[in-house]
This record gives sequence, C-alpha cells and structure tokens, in this order.
Amino acid sequence: MDRPDFDRPIDRRGTLCNKWDDMGQVFGLNAPDALAMWVADMDFRPPAAVQRALERLLAHGVYGYPGANGPYLDAIRWWMENRHGWSVEEDAILSVHGLVNGTALAVDAYTAPGDAVALMTPVYHAFARVVKAAGRTVTELPLAVQGGQYVPDWQDWSGRMTGRERMLILCSPHNPGGRVWSAEELREIADFCRARDLILLSDEIHHDLVLPGAPRHLVTALAAPDIADRLVTMTAATKSFNIAGAHLGNVIIPDAGLRERYKARMMALGISPGLFGLPMVTAAYSPEGAAWIDALVDYVGENARLFDRAVGAIPGARPMPLQATYLAWVDFSGTGMEAAEIHRRIEAGARIAANHGESFGTGGQSHMRFNLAMPRAQVAEAAGRLQEAFADLQ
Repeated sequence: MDRPDFDRPIDRRGTLCNKWDDMGQVFGLNAPDALAMWVADMDFRPPAAVQRALERLLAHGVYGYPGANGPYLDAIRWWMENRHGWSVEEDAILSVHGLVNGTALAVDAYTAPGDAVALMTPVYHAFARVVKAAGRTVTELPLAVQGGQYVPDWQDWSGRMTGRERMLILCSPHNPGGRVWSAEELREIADFCRARDLILLSDEIHHDLVLPGAPRHLVTALAAPDIADRLVTMTAATKSFNIAGAHLGNVIIPDAGLRERYKARMMALGISPGLFGLPMVTAAYSPEGAAWIDALVDYVGENARLFDRAVGAIPGARPMPLQATYLAWVDFSGTGMEAAEIHRRIEAGARIAANHGESFGTGGQSHMRFNLAMPRAQVAEAAGRLQEAFADLQ
C-alpha cells in the first residue's frame, strides 16, 4: 500500500458536510478562510479499499435490501482479534445506526423514565443529550486532573450517586481529554458499577486512534472479564476510517440475557443496517485498513505535537497531553478570561470553529476542543492564528 497523502487538502464545502457547510449557521463563520475544527470527522480520504468496495457496489447498480452479512461480521471479528486481542463470537455483534444511536438504544433497553445515567465529565456531549431526551436524568461524576491528565475521583463520585442510577457510560479512550485508561482504572470502574448494580456501557469508538508513544488501549471486556453480565461494548469503523456517513456501529454483548434485552428494543424500533455501510466496513477492517491506520496515527501524532507546542506557548493556555483520538483539549482558564471572550477571540479573531468546553459537562468550562485530523499546513495555520488572537498576553 502506498503511504496515504494526508497533506493533500480536500475541499469539503458544498458536499452536505456538517463540519464545513454548517459553520456559518452554528458559529457565524462565513469567511472563505474559516477553519472547521469542531465536528469529529477527518478531512482525509479513507483507505482506497473502501473506495473500491463502493465502486463495485455502484457498478452493479441495484441497491436493494442488504443481507448475507457474514463477510462483514467476519471482518469485525478479525479486526477485534488482530488489533485488540479480543475474540468475539458472531452472535454477540449487533449493528446499529452509529454509536449515538447505540447509546440511545442502551438507555432505552436498560433504564426507565426517571432513572439516572452516570457520566464521567467532561465527556462527549451526545451522551447527555440522548439521556435527557429519553426522559432520564444525568448524574455527573467530574473527573479529577493529576499530572495534567484526567483520572477517576472515587471519593467524590461516591458522594454524588443518588441511588437512581441504572447505567454508567464510559468513554474509552476518553473524548475530549484523549486519555487511554489503564487496566487498573478499567477494573476499578467495573467494580464501581458492580457495587451499585449498574450496566456499564463502554464506548470504545476511538480505540484504533491511539497515538505513538501512548499506552496501549485495553478493551474493557478484557480488563474486567468478570463484569460480562453487565457490560455492553460499542465500537465502530466509522471514526477510525472517516466513514461516519455510513451510520453503522457495532454493539458487542457477549452475555445472552443482556443481548436479548438490547435486541428487543432494536426489533421494536425496526433497527437494521443500510446497504452502503456493510461493504465499507468490510473493506476497512482488513490488512490494508490496518496499514492506513498505522500511517494515520503517526500523522496525527505529529499534528498534535505541532499544535501543542504553539498553543502551549500562549500564556494561560494548557493543552492536555493527547494519548488517543485526534481531538486537542485546551484549558484557557489560566488566561483569566470569561468563556464568551475566549470564544470571541477564537471564532471572530482566529476564524476557527471549535467546540465549546461547557457543552461536555462539568469540568469543561473555559476549555475548547480542536479537531487536528486535517492537513498539517492547516493545523499550523490554526495554531498561528490562535497565537495572534491571544497576542496581547505574550
């Protein structure tokens, strides 16, 4: 496989692209040189194998109901075994319309209106959104910071539990902090759930995006095998290979009783995979896809180093060391500015669309999340603009 050309800019404007086409509506950024660093997809083409798989489908020209998905399930199992050391049975894999949908189905299957769901905040904002939309409440468990990284705060968390919680959602690796949880931490989280009779929903969508030099991601199911009767794991090729438009995710539930409860909700809501995602995922979960991922994390790692050096030179700005994902998490609280001023400087001053930290829950205040999965020249441009926007602090 030829090394992917991640430096090649790709104009995504006018392609029904949420990330680039909605900047004006969401941020008021309509300038032609505005940079989209908010929505968590990449500005890179997926592996050529994915394109070839779609071209074969298009050449056939008939787009009926999909079936015979054995190769797709085999590809998932091969990937989990070869990349993560996890042996998964075919029957344990359920296909949903992306992992936000997978989260919503889990909330629906394992909790009731009025129940609470625990979130380790700050954390991916869609979790709280779907929990609240389902008529459940959110119990926030704020993460502590040690050595510049997020860590669980067990003593504080115990005092925050209300007794109404029925589920805890784990983001592993963590979004937005980019933390790879240790085996000990995963076991402690599992113990926390078992002691309180909670379902543990482990969202591992970023598990392929661990950067060079970082600790290896460990699947929660392997770190805490004795919690299988309450563990639901979610993975997807969509984040790894930039095929989020396929809206296809894997929910892996080895425990038969837990799986049947989930399948019942899928059946009631008519959930089944679409045609186009199946060959895309099958092609991506392959040796060619593995080589592409290896090249990707090397490239993103260099982007992160460039960005951290530049932004970390702004007085009062502290990027969290990035172990996984392509999402930089920057604490601007040291500038002494209110969130509105931080937003103004980044959006109106630097012409950058980035996620506001408060949307990730408690602990996100005065933070911003920046997507670094773009050509390096654009990351360098963004870093330079940020330095200019805060130049009066130098």
